[in-house]
Amino acid sequence: MPGALRCADPAPYSPAVGVDIAGWVIVLVKDFDSAKQRLGPALDPKSRRDLARRNASRAIRAAAAAERRLVVAGSDEVAALARQMGVEAIVEPRQEGQNVAAKRGIAHAVEAGAEAILLLSSDLPLVTRKSVSEVLQAGVRLEGPVAVAVPAVGRGGTNALYLRPPDAITLHFGADSLARFRHEAEVRGVNFVIHHSDAMALDLDEPADLARLRRAV
Repeated sequence: MPGALRCADPAPYSPAVGVDIAGWVIVLVKDFDSAKQRLGPALDPKSRRDLARRNASRAIRAAAAAERRLVVAGSDEVAALARQMGVEAIVEPRQEGQNVAAKRGIAHAVEAGAEAILLLSSDLPLVTRKSVSEVLQAGVRLEGPVAVAVPAVGRGGTNALYLRPPDAITLHFGADSLARFRHEAEVRGVNFVIHHSDAMALDLDEPADLARLRRAV
């Protein structure tokens, strides 16, 4: 795998200590074999798979900023990785896209008593626990109901979404999701805030994103 991608590796895992930010972080992780297909022109299948696994591990570690972590896993392998890291995981019966995965995670968290959640992409090679903590803190400080969205570089996408309560708005992940989230929040009277984060802005969807990563590390 190219050296710049190796440089983005997270530090070795250690259990979270002193976590006191209320809420859940729900990490959405696709099956490693089917992830990163659009990077095909730049990376071979093994490299794509390795990259997906490394990014997932990084996101799960970063999620330790919250009281509770949950991984919505696209395969048994993903769930096993999460559990090895001491994190609860639910396995999707089938992969039906990010919005369905997010709904499954929210339903599980709400059943367990969650009053606030942060949905986190697993495609973020620069995400850190500190950056996740900053989003959670931004959400906690605001009057509810509230939605805090972290925009992706280009394409109008959203890489993380904090909701309090968890059903403050419905889900529109995908192209132009940021505008869709903002519009629905306005219609519903939900306090909507855009939170810019250098550590969470870059997701790896296309070959051009790999070039951005190399420049960033």
